Amino acid sequence: MPTVPEIFEQMPTKFKKDAAAGMNAVYQYDVTGDGGGKWYTAIADGELTVGEGEHENPNITITVADSDYIDMVSGKLNGQTAFLTGKLKIKGDMSLAMKLGTLFETG
Repeated sequence: MPTVPEIFEQMPTKFKKDAAAGMNAVYQYDVTGDGGGKWYTAIADGELTVGEGEHENPNITITVADSDYIDMVSGKLNGQTAFLTGKLKIKGDMSLAMKLGTLFETG
């Protein structure tokens, strides 16, 4: 099972460039728990940049516990289910949250 930092390190290899065509957005991730931290992903013109820490101007902020985030990335927990049950909190552009599942390969 990958750790949260490993998931962010692997993001560029799982990024679906075609799905992000024409997108310009910054996702801020606040992952809570002992294995968590803060990261952001910036998508611009089909390119992905991953950074550690807080971005100064994110379009969306996603807050989730470390174990739930790992389960979502591995496909064990559906993002919509996590949101509806309060495990996943979203602040900002909800349409970006809906698009997130199409931008990366799962597993």
